[in-house]
Amino acid sequence: MPISPREFERLVEEALEQLPPRFAELLENVLVVVEEEPSDEDLTLVPNEHSELLGIYRGVMRTRRTHDMLPMLPDQIAIFRGPILRVTRTRGDAVRQIRETVVHELGHYFGLHDADMAF
Repeated sequence: MPISPREFERLVEEALEQLPPRFAELLENVLVVVEEEPSDEDLTLVPNEHSELLGIYRGVMRTRRTHDMLPMLPDQIAIFRGPILRVTRTRGDAVRQIRETVVHELGHYFGLHDADMAF
């Protein structure tokens, strides 16, 4: 089930466009990017070496920010194309997994931990 890099990026954009407005309006200084594979540093964060890392949040959770913090570079959410395509079998599965990964990583941006999220 080939999904080109360009189409994958479009699917990530669609996932962002489908966010409920009340959450989308709260996004500040966060960049969502598509990367082909996680870096070695990213992989150190995976608790199980046999699982795929589908996305990652790189930044300071909103709940950990203080009013006296210096301005920062944008937070970043990376969605990994290679791992998502490896764990899905159909285009529909990939679309769902992209959406779930985007929402999951945004959950970290809003201060949620893995155990706090349903998926």
